[in-house]
Amino acid sequence: MSMLGLTLSQARYANRSFWRNPAAAFFTFVFPLMFLVIFNLVFGDEDIDIEGGTVDTSAFYVPAILALAVINACYTALSQIIVNLRDQGLLKRMRGTPLPPLAFIAGRILQCIWVMVLLVFLVIAFGAVFYGVDVPTDRLPALVLTLVIGAAAFCALGLAVTGFIPNADAAPAVVNATILPLLFISNVFIPTGTAPDWLNDFASLFPVVHLADSMHGVFNPFTEGNGIEAKNLGMLAVWTAAGTAIAARFFTWEPRK
Repeated sequence: MSMLGLTLSQARYANRSFWRNPAAAFFTFVFPLMFLVIFNLVFGDEDIDIEGGTVDTSAFYVPAILALAVINACYTALSQIIVNLRDQGLLKRMRGTPLPPLAFIAGRILQCIWVMVLLVFLVIAFGAVFYGVDVPTDRLPALVLTLVIGAAAFCALGLAVTGFIPNADAAPAVVNATILPLLFISNVFIPTGTAPDWLNDFASLFPVVHLADSMHGVFNPFTEGNGIEAKNLGMLAVWTAAGTAIAARFFTWEPRK
């Protein structure tokens, strides 16, 4: 088989494994919707300042939760899956088979991206049906481009962080510690329009705010143009390169002693 065929075969296998755990699959899709509902209940009567004007709560949190969906599928889930497979010895045994390592990793990445795509459709549909959020159909190319670059960045970072996780038991703590604080200061969980400048400057050093702002740019009704946030997408591309380099240096196939 070709490399592409082997990769797609691995992706199909990983996808079947994912759906054969109904509880995990269920909460994977409920988790972002739960946050969307909670934030709308808590902040539902408030207008939120964005670039160019103010929007209601739902119009702010739909793109924010889309960013969260990308991060959960491509960073949190991917890194924990890889560490679990490594601790079980499956990665080491996989290296002993004729399957190219790149096909195995790429298959896992494709499966996480497929989950991300389903989450994006689900969040947009939920926001449109239950909260009346306008879907920017004229900016779909910008949305697709943002999803592609965002997925690449966080998949690369997800693989990179596995090199610093000692074992599967520590994976949830390490992964959440590296991403959860950033979600609060990066225009995802809390609007940062009134945050101190030093905090916004600090957040701009990391990729989460660039993904979130790119999503907000797509859904922002006050800005003209195609919705492509070139500066933010450029920063995500830089993080993609950095994550790839770190993963190439520190990724390991054998369990940590």
